[in-house]
Amino acid sequence: MTSDQRFIVGLAAGLAAVLAGVRIARGRHAIDFGGRLVVISGGSRGLGLVMARKFAARGARLVLLARDDRELDRARRLLEEEHRADVLAIRCDVRRRADVHAAAAQILQQYGGVDILVNNAGVIQVGPLEHMQHDDFENAMATHYWGPLNLMLELIPSMRRRGFGRIVNIASIGGRIAVPHLAPYCASKFALAGLSDAMRCELAADGIRVTTVSPGLMRTGSPINAEVKGQHEAEYAWFSIADAVPGFSIAAERAADQILSACAYGDPELTITLMARTAVLLNALAPDAMARVMMLTSQLLPGPNGSEGNRGRLGRESESKWAPSIATTLSDRAAIVNNET
Repeated sequence: MTSDQRFIVGLAAGLAAVLAGVRIARGRHAIDFGGRLVVISGGSRGLGLVMARKFAARGARLVLLARDDRELDRARRLLEEEHRADVLAIRCDVRRRADVHAAAAQILQQYGGVDILVNNAGVIQVGPLEHMQHDDFENAMATHYWGPLNLMLELIPSMRRRGFGRIVNIASIGGRIAVPHLAPYCASKFALAGLSDAMRCELAADGIRVTTVSPGLMRTGSPINAEVKGQHEAEYAWFSIADAVPGFSIAAERAADQILSACAYGDPELTITLMARTAVLLNALAPDAMARVMMLTSQLLPGPNGSEGNRGRLGRESESKWAPSIATTLSDRAAIVNNET
């Protein structure tokens, strides 16, 4: 055997040993969700509700936070009927520190401590940069950055006292690679990803594991509640179709299974969908080329729409012959199941 061959064999053996060690270490940190108290922001619909179902099926107790009382009540009843879950639903706007403080006080008074916090609440604005106003960026930052920070600052002390905690921050592939026509969303998700990574470094010594989740497109049914600007019908069409097509997107249930697994093991990061993982890899290896791809993509998307394009409409108010259509069927079905309608 030549020296080069010995080097390759040695390298392969070393990599195999490292991977085996990672698997063993990962297994030691897996937790059982039975009896754990899980707080989910944005838990009344979409991905939040899907994760709540998964946690409930594994025996967790749930606290759902959301802004809409009607949606919260419906989600609570669904979970109680489907899984006989122990569910506390609290109206809470995570953008407001006072709301978060009051919700945290209620949770800690009733349960004493929190085992798992899932920062999932989100908003999304779809449209050309020309139509995005200062308020759009403020709203995205308040929801995706300040909201998770508010909740973490309130609940981390109770985790520290117990020497245990899991925090799952639902960022986005849009928090790793900027996507055209999603400027406020991407900017705020980049901020959340940075915050989450920073928290992870400093909380590990306290027995608190922080997982940064970067999903690609998921079929949660959420496009109907997105805020659309610009050429409303065209913007909603491309966004809702991309969200529904297998290969471009993943079923919310499969995504939730991956998130719960990462939470159980305390994994540092999780990127969901092959397309998202490929995009992150390409961006790391060839950032200039990826930037050019994104610039070309931007040129293919609908253009501005004068003063009319400044007005935000919900996706459900921007329907056309393209959406809903056969191309959006999977997302439309998900919207019904996941309390988005």
